[in-house]
Amino acid sequence: MTIAHLVTHSGGFHADELLSSVILTRLFPHARIVRTRNADWTTPAPDRVIYDVGRDYDPARLIFDHHQKNPPLRDDGQPYSSFGLIWRQFGRDYLRAYGVPARDVDAMHAAFDADFVLPIDLVDNGALSPTGPLADLSLPLLLESLKPVFDDRTPEADDLAFDRALIIARAFVEAAIARKAAKLRAEAVVMDAIAAAGDSPILELPMGMPFRAAIDRAGADHLLFVVHPRDTDWAITGIRRDPEGFALRADLPEAWAGLTDAAFAAASGVPGARFCHNGRFIAVAADRPAALQLAALAVQDAGIVQQAG
Repeated sequence: MTIAHLVTHSGGFHADELLSSVILTRLFPHARIVRTRNADWTTPAPDRVIYDVGRDYDPARLIFDHHQKNPPLRDDGQPYSSFGLIWRQFGRDYLRAYGVPARDVDAMHAAFDADFVLPIDLVDNGALSPTGPLADLSLPLLLESLKPVFDDRTPEADDLAFDRALIIARAFVEAAIARKAAKLRAEAVVMDAIAAAGDSPILELPMGMPFRAAIDRAGADHLLFVVHPRDTDWAITGIRRDPEGFALRADLPEAWAGLTDAAFAAASGVPGARFCHNGRFIAVAADRPAALQLAALAVQDAGIVQQAG
């Protein structure tokens, strides 16, 4: 496929065509973005991808608009924006171009669609409205805030703003993809560590990494604490009961809360104890033996609390 032009509408821009442009410019790095409503450009041709303009959706002809009378819908009836349509068509190719392993492409494609693409689609179609004090900090509104102000009548203001906004939009997409790819890599490591832990309530990891998804997937309900090295010390952290909320399966001992250095070492009886957060969800030790000893003491304390309850 030789694509020379990526065609979207001129004038003010929105998150959906910006984010679509992120995907397309990676796949077709030599193509030129043409922002226009001229019918000569918005008519399908072999050398172009047309999106968010043209009032037609036909993947075979590489036109991806959603403003027509009967717009394309997801299988569950929710609306697409141009971003959703572009991701549906080109998302897997984008992930492969980004370097995502083939075994993870389908899972990554679905996860990114659900977590990142769908909200953009819904906001663009007016099916979801950001609300609350953080509404103006939602990604669609942040990207749209990069448009020129109303009285900037410079002829190229919209196009220059689009180019600047595209750089920022690219950073958000690539960061989200990188996090999801890293989460899948971490899941494999954590699953191996869970197998190595056996019946122990303490999970030891080779470094800090996302672990909750793998613990849920493995059904490792017996795990209470995670221990792992950091740059110069070791951490002991609790495990949340549920994906939402902050309640832990077991808190660190109440007697350790807020203590540091000598006071923490005295209260715990562990010479390498350095710090316990007042919230009792993380503690820090000087080395691995101290971290494992603190974790074992926390397990004992949690058992006493559970029996007393």
